[in-house]
Amino acid sequence: MTNNKELDDLSTAIDKIELKLLDSHVHFLTGELNEENIKRAVQWIVYENLEKTKNKQLTLYINSPGRDLYESLALIDMMNKSEYTISTIGIGQIMSAAFLIFASGSKGHRHIAQNTGIMCHQLSTGGDSSKYHDAKALMIETELCNERMMKILRDTSGLENRYIKTKLLGPSDTFFTADELVALGIADHIF
Repeated sequence: MTNNKELDDLSTAIDKIELKLLDSHVHFLTGELNEENIKRAVQWIVYENLEKTKNKQLTLYINSPGRDLYESLALIDMMNKSEYTISTIGIGQIMSAAFLIFASGSKGHRHIAQNTGIMCHQLSTGGDSSKYHDAKALMIETELCNERMMKILRDTSGLENRYIKTKLLGPSDTFFTADELVALGIADHIF
């Protein structure tokens, strides 16, 4: 059975790890993408940009099956506005919206682990409205989101729209190897 002293020691060790990572300009984005973990990542970028340091590089480790596209787009916008290089490191899995976040790292600084599970797909709305006008509005928003995703992938990879539509955002989930991601220009290095 764990006593209070052991719990205090564990808590202190975790706090030390968190402080060391913050001092090293490192953040981990893990699990399903949701309001809470995206908020922490956005706060980290804002904090790092408030603290002016020469030649600072931020490192964002990503291990996520994806999930919330809108929250992810907020993080991507903050990444794009950062004064500092943001190195993305894909480990474990970068799928769905996490794929877009990974791709949005600074060009030349996107690293992917050899055994990472990698998947990209079309927007999945999960919406199912019975009213015509609601269904039509949802379809318009889905198209706008797909255009946003296309732009992110085009800007980060240099790939043509036709390729992105058919290969990255095609009708089925598309899985990639680390080598394929580098060949597509979405990752820069395998580690």
